[in-house]
Amino acid sequence: MHSSTLKPTYSDELPIHHRRAEIIRSIHKHQVVVIAGETGSGKTTQIPKFLLECGLGQKGFLGCTQPRRVAALSVAQRIAEELGVQYGREVGAKIRFTDQTQADTVIKVMTDGILLNELQDDPLLRAYEAIVIDEAHERSLNIDFILGCLRQLTERRKDLKIIITSATIDTASFAKAFGDAPIIEVSGRMYPVETLYRPAANQDEGDYIEAAAEVVSEIIGHNQEGDILVFLPGERDIHELRRQLEDSPARQCDLLPLFGRLANADQQRIFHPGGRRRIILSTNIAETSLTVPGIRYVVDTGLARVSRYSPHSRTQRLPIEPIAQSSADQRKGRCGRVSQGVCYRLYDEQEFLARPRYTTPEIHRSNLASVILRMMAFKLGDIRTFPFIDPPTESAIVGGFRLLAELGAVCANDESHNIDDYRLTSLGRRLAQLPVDPTVARMLLQAQGERALPEVLVIASGLSIQDPRERPAELAKEADEMHKQFTHPESDFLTLLNIWNAYHDKLDALSQNKLRKFCKTHFLAYQRMREWRDIHHQLERTLTSLMAGGRVGKKTTPHASLSTSNSPTELIYASIHKSILSGLLSNIAHKEAEHNYRGPRNRKALLFPGSGLFDHETAKKQRKAAY
Repeated sequence: MHSSTLKPTYSDELPIHHRRAEIIRSIHKHQVVVIAGETGSGKTTQIPKFLLECGLGQKGFLGCTQPRRVAALSVAQRIAEELGVQYGREVGAKIRFTDQTQADTVIKVMTDGILLNELQDDPLLRAYEAIVIDEAHERSLNIDFILGCLRQLTERRKDLKIIITSATIDTASFAKAFGDAPIIEVSGRMYPVETLYRPAANQDEGDYIEAAAEVVSEIIGHNQEGDILVFLPGERDIHELRRQLEDSPARQCDLLPLFGRLANADQQRIFHPGGRRRIILSTNIAETSLTVPGIRYVVDTGLARVSRYSPHSRTQRLPIEPIAQSSADQRKGRCGRVSQGVCYRLYDEQEFLARPRYTTPEIHRSNLASVILRMMAFKLGDIRTFPFIDPPTESAIVGGFRLLAELGAVCANDESHNIDDYRLTSLGRRLAQLPVDPTVARMLLQAQGERALPEVLVIASGLSIQDPRERPAELAKEADEMHKQFTHPESDFLTLLNIWNAYHDKLDALSQNKLRKFCKTHFLAYQRMREWRDIHHQLERTLTSLMAGGRVGKKTTPHASLSTSNSPTELIYASIHKSILSGLLSNIAHKEAEHNYRGPRNRKALLFPGSGLFDHETAKKQRKAAY
C-alpha cells in the first residue's frame, strides 16, 4: 500500500466540504461513523479521500461498497480522476467477473456482493483498514448481511474503521445498531423544485410510457433549457420509450439509456455532457447511486421493479410496483442541483400521500428459505442469533427451514441435540449457487437432469408473475372462448407454455402497438407478458453462465406436438411435471371427489373453474342436484 503518495485535494463546491473537519475528527475519535446526506452532497467520492487524510490506507485497503455495478465503476473512475492517478492502480474497482485492482491498490470500490463473498474467505476482513458502506438506506439483503457481519466485527477488529453513509432516511436505526454511533448530517445542494402531478390514464397497461413521452414532448415544446431525466421501471420500458421519442421532436436531443447492465462506455456518456440537450431514460439506478449532472427536469413514473416473495406461489417475483414516498423524494431531488427544477409525477398527489413513507427492507420481502440458504452457504452463522437490524419473525424462520428440508437442501444435524439444528446438503450447496428462489432453483436443477430445461424455464418464470390471462366480468364468455385455444387438456402448466409460444410467434413479426392489440384481443395482460419475458431472460442469463452447455433456448416445444400422444411427448410431459413437482412437494393434493382435493396438513382445495382440467358439465350437474 502506498497511500502516503496520494494527496487529496478539494474544490469547495461540494456541500460535504463544509463538514470535512468534523467528519475527520469523528473518524479519528470513533470506530463507527454514520454520515447522512442526499445524493449530490459529495459523500460517495469525498469520504475515501477523507480517510486518506486521516492517515488510513497504509496497512490495508480502504474498501467502499456500492449496491450496483455501474455505480461502483463510475465512482472508482471519478475518485482516480480527482486524485490524479491512473484508474486500476492506486484506485480500482471489483465487480462480478471484473477485477480492476492490483496489489498496491489503496482505494477499492466494489459491489456489496463482492464484499460479502470476501467475508466468507476472510471473516475478519484482515485485508481492510476501513470499510465504507454507501447507500445503506437501500436495505438490500446484501447490505443487511454486511451490516450484521460488521456489528460482530466491531469487538474483534477494534482497529477497523466503519463508515455508513445513507440518504437522510431512518439513519437513527443504523446509529443505534452500532452502539449509538455519531450521525453527521450533510445537506445537498438544492435550488427550489416545483412538483407537478400529471397522472397517467392507465398505469397497468403501460400507459406510463405514453404519458412520459407526452411530458417530454411538452418540455421540449416549451423550449426551456436543461436536461431531462425520466425514471422508468425497467430496461424494456427504456427501449420502448426511446423508440417513441425517436419519432418525435425529441430526436433532436441525445437519447441516453441508463440501467445496470449497460456497457461501461455507454454509462460514461451520462457523465460527460456534449453540446446537445440530453434526455436520460433511467431505471431507479439514478435515484441514489449516481448523480447525473445538468438535470433540470425529472419525469417520474412512480414505479420500480421490486423483488417480492409470494407465499401463495412460493416464488420470488419482480413485479412493477409504486415506489415509496422516500424514493419519490429522492427522484425529485435529482433536479434542482444546477438551477431551479421541475419534477413531473405521473400519478396524483392523493396517491403519493397514501404511499408508505419508506421502502420495506428486502429481508421482509424475501423468502426466508432463500435467506437461510445463503447464510448457511456463506457460513454467516445462525439466522436466529445473527444481528440483523430488523430481525425476521420466528414463524417465518420455521417456515423457511421447513421449505428447505422439503427441497432436500438441508437435513437434521445428527451431531446436535437441538431439533431445530440443520446442516446444508450437497444439493443445498448447488441450489445456493443459483441466485434465484430455492423453489425455482430446485425445478431448474431437476429439469437439467430431465432434459426439459427450456420448457421448465418458461413455466418457472411464468409462475413468478400474476396469471397473464385476463377475464373481465362483462366479457367473461369472450375471454373464456379466446383462452380455449391455449388450453392443454391435461395440464395447466402446459397451457402456460402454449400462451408463451403463441405470444412469441407474434413477437418478432409485430410492432409494439400490434403486439399490444394481439394481447388485448386474446385477453392477455400486455404488461404481465413483458414481465414474464424479463424474468425468463434474467433466469436464462444466469443459467447460461452457471450451467455452461445447458440446453437453454428461447423457443420451446410447440404446443401442437405437446397435444399428441406419441411416446416422445409422453416423455417430455413426464419430465416437465417431475421437474415442477420437485420444487412444489408440499403443494401435492389427493383427489377425493370431482373437483375436491385434500392437501398436506389436511388442507381442503377446490379445482379453480378457470383450469383447463375443470369439468364444467359435471359442475352443472352437481349444482342441479344440490337444488
